[in-house]
Amino acid sequence: MIHKTAEVEDGAKIGDNTNIWHYVHVRKGSIIGSNCILGKNVFIDSGTKLGNNIKVQNNVSIYDGVSIEDGVFVGPHVTFTNDLIPRAINIDGSIKKGSDWSISKTLIKKGASIGAGSVILPGITVGEFAMIGAGSVVTKNIPNFALVYGTPAKHMGYVCKCGKKLGDTNLKGKIKCQHCKSEILI
Repeated sequence: MIHKTAEVEDGAKIGDNTNIWHYVHVRKGSIIGSNCILGKNVFIDSGTKLGNNIKVQNNVSIYDGVSIEDGVFVGPHVTFTNDLIPRAINIDGSIKKGSDWSISKTLIKKGASIGAGSVILPGITVGEFAMIGAGSVVTKNIPNFALVYGTPAKHMGYVCKCGKKLGDTNLKGKIKCQHCKSEILI
């Protein structure tokens, strides 16, 4: 389903059963998997790749160089950045063109959740099933199952695949979730 107000450019690849809502803009050269939901006013840039079963809430910007694996949740107003040294102009004062930018790759791994209003700086890897609290500014890589939040985001503990907090940052080894009974390795 592609809403009539959405703009999907020729050359964008979209998987089966993906819903693209009001005022979404999907650029050519982007890849979106199956069973995804893109909420109102989402921007998907060229060169991005989204896996399957991803939910992107309203007003999210996903720029070139960002890859998001299967099962990721992206809360409303999340912004992904892609240039470590952003400038509008070159040293000589001329406006930068596409070839003048240096894109840093960002990877959001399977099952991760990114809270509302968070900012993900360029070149970051967010680990599998990690959880980023709302309003966080992510400035460094996040381990698998880590719970991080704040500005800048700090490692505050670990979470299970079900999202429940497992404990603080001192956890090591195989941990069993008391809520869903699954086991994870930290």
